[in-house]
Amino acid sequence: MSLNDKLNQSMSDRNVGDYLDLLHEDFVATFHKSGDTFSKTEWAPMVTGMMENEKFIQESCRCIYENDDVLVQHAFMSYPDDSREAVMLVAMLKDGKIISMETGATALE
Repeated sequence: MSLNDKLNQSMSDRNVGDYLDLLHEDFVATFHKSGDTFSKTEWAPMVTGMMENEKFIQESCRCIYENDDVLVQHAFMSYPDDSREAVMLVAMLKDGKIISMETGATALE
């Protein structure tokens, strides 16, 4: 199973453990709006909160490109405040895991 498929499955199943297993120990997430960065330890409670909230929904996701170094996805996301975004994710890979991840999003009306 590809990393893309594993990531989508963990999101679909809302399985935080499986999701976090896909992240390298040196993982860093960068928020697209603020530029703030988060380590794996800092990211884990955020992901847990998102997956526990039924109004946080990945409506669809497709793989734009994936190889041993990078994963690029495009998804439509719905959020607890009833907003929706088209989200582009770029994940750099190391040792078969995501070592860095950044998103870009466009609000949908």
